[in-house]
This record gives sequence, C-alpha cells and structure tokens, in this order.
Amino acid sequence: QDPKYPVENLLLEDGHQPWLGCPRDRSKSLRVELQLERASPIGYVDVGNCGCAFLQIEVGRSSWPLHQPFLTLVPSVTLMSPADSKLGRNRCGVRMFKEG
Repeated sequence: QDPKYPVENLLLEDGHQPWLGCPRDRSKSLRVELQLERASPIGYVDVGNCGCAFLQIEVGRSSWPLHQPFLTLVPSVTLMSPADSKLGRNRCGVRMFKEG
C-alpha cells in the first residue's frame, strides 16, 4: 500500500481519503479483509473508485473453517474501461451496489 494512503483510510467516517497501492508495486492487486463486531446484514455497498479497474466483494464468517472459501457478494465488475484505464481517464467515481 501507499504509505500516504493506508488501508486504515477505509475506516475513517469523516474523510474521503483513498486507500491506494504502492506506486512501486507491480502486482496490480489490493485486498482488504474487514471484520465486523457482529454478524450484520449487508443491504448495500458504496465504493468510491480511485483508479481501480475491477472490483469483487466476497463475504464470510469468522466462525467458518479456514479452508472454507468466501461467498461472492458482488461478482467481478468493471469500474473503468480498458481504454480509460490505459489513458488514465475516469479514474474517480462511485459505484453503488444494493440487494439484487
């Protein structure tokens, strides 16, 4: 991750600071695992994009065995077209996902 924009930014209630990958990292992939205090229904997820081309959201329970895979809540979706990604256009936006 970029030291200026760490994953903890995802937990800030008042700001809009992004979580970004380290510019020197060429893996082109970021992953975060959030654990809620208790089981909670998820009715919607809003994602602010900052240069991400694809997104997938998976969920699980801490009580599951370690070998049990997560379930897909939001299948892989495109946040930027290949052309936009290549040219660095439309890097910022919000996608909203709700039930269904």
